[in-house]
Amino acid sequence: MEKFLHIHLLISIIFSILIVVLGYEKSFSFLNSSYIKDARERFMSFDTTNLLDPPRPSYTFSIYNRALFEKSKFKDYDSLLESKLARSQARANHFASILENGNSIGANGTQTRPHESKREKGEVPKKTSVHLVESEYVATFTIGSEETKSFLLIDTGSDLVWWQCKPCRPNKCYSQNNPIYDSTKSRTYRQLDCIVETSSCHVESGGYQCTVFGNECLYDYKYVDGSMTKGWIAEDVITFYLDLSRVRILFGCGIDQMSGRQFNGEYSGIAGIGRRVLKGGYSLPSQLEADIMAMCLPGTYSMKASTISFHTTPFKKTTSARLVPISEFPNFYFVNLYKIFINDKELPSFPSLSRNHDMNGDCIVDTGTIMSRFPRDYYIVFRDTFRKEVQGIPMVEAPLGAFDTCYIEDPGVVPTFPVVKMYFAHQSPDNLLLLQQLRVVVHIRGLFCLAFLPWDLNVAMLGNHQLQGIGLTFDTGTNTLSFDLDAC
Repeated sequence: MEKFLHIHLLISIIFSILIVVLGYEKSFSFLNSSYIKDARERFMSFDTTNLLDPPRPSYTFSIYNRALFEKSKFKDYDSLLESKLARSQARANHFASILENGNSIGANGTQTRPHESKREKGEVPKKTSVHLVESEYVATFTIGSEETKSFLLIDTGSDLVWWQCKPCRPNKCYSQNNPIYDSTKSRTYRQLDCIVETSSCHVESGGYQCTVFGNECLYDYKYVDGSMTKGWIAEDVITFYLDLSRVRILFGCGIDQMSGRQFNGEYSGIAGIGRRVLKGGYSLPSQLEADIMAMCLPGTYSMKASTISFHTTPFKKTTSARLVPISEFPNFYFVNLYKIFINDKELPSFPSLSRNHDMNGDCIVDTGTIMSRFPRDYYIVFRDTFRKEVQGIPMVEAPLGAFDTCYIEDPGVVPTFPVVKMYFAHQSPDNLLLLQQLRVVVHIRGLFCLAFLPWDLNVAMLGNHQLQGIGLTFDTGTNTLSFDLDAC
């Protein structure tokens, strides 16, 4: 027995070394306890000043795991993860309120409400938009003739791109780790004239207004977590170092970010990467006129940069889902989820996932929400089928937070969990997204928990836990979303 334990320990050590040396983290197929422990320790101790940001070609940006920038606030990885999950739950709740209350949704897919305060020069619009913000990924941008480097949160649920922008209103800019972009020092900066360029100030959407005082296109964005940004729409260049090219974009020049909950100083703003709309729209795909947006979300414990690019994709497009345009929510990404298997067990169809409901899209893809979600009735069948397919791994009786299906970690055993097969449009290898191991469960507090949750909507949601390490190509020209497994 002692000899067996020594052999097992040796195998675990060799296995962990192979994972590190050969980069097996990206396969997401390993639930080895030693690997998880070592990967978490490396992640929590990583010095972000050593973060690599290699030069990128035109229309390509580096992206990172947001948790890298916030881990120093937490005593251990589990505490960090619990904070992420709480943030994600708030986002999912707000998503649900948006999808349920279509009549109160603005043209850009955001909730709007009247703003009653008296307005003077430079004051905010009559309506305040309430937006999603709880993104889990950060991208690097270089803006202006001074080439100010910035980290922005990226969000598939948002439309506007904005930077914190000097000169701020007195005491209205939060402290940043990186220098604040100063519009007065940029020779390429230009404030939008909303009278001359009427179509570029989206007053039809909640949160924007063209004023007669200086012809300013003012915006007022409030996020679901209570943070907010106010300012005006302006224009400047972003630079790509590899080919030294520049692209002009419209952005929110944020002069007041302190009237609500304070933003994290690690970030200079938020980059909306919501679905491209052909007319108007401030999201990067809309402004860059890019039908194609390709990204690979960094892995759970990744300390490396991945990429997001526009116009072209480096990823294979062998497996695809159909993107379904929904007129009520033009900036969101919906796909037509067709059928799900757990191992070879086909889940029965439910009305909540039929093609007859009003949404006609079945499933929303959101990189800012962590765990995927199913309608509650469908989730119960999904969960029960999963439990029956798990072999030889003890399940705990009590739920852990939102997770109702958790299994005990055995340091001497590498568990194997059922695979989840998601088919889109019809049952074919060309339409199959195959999810295994760390895309199916999440490791938290010494347990492996089923990484899917229920919610009270008749649509499903595909979250970033299931999409990490997969090369995603959003192509609104062909209305497809393609998956390239283990691309990063």
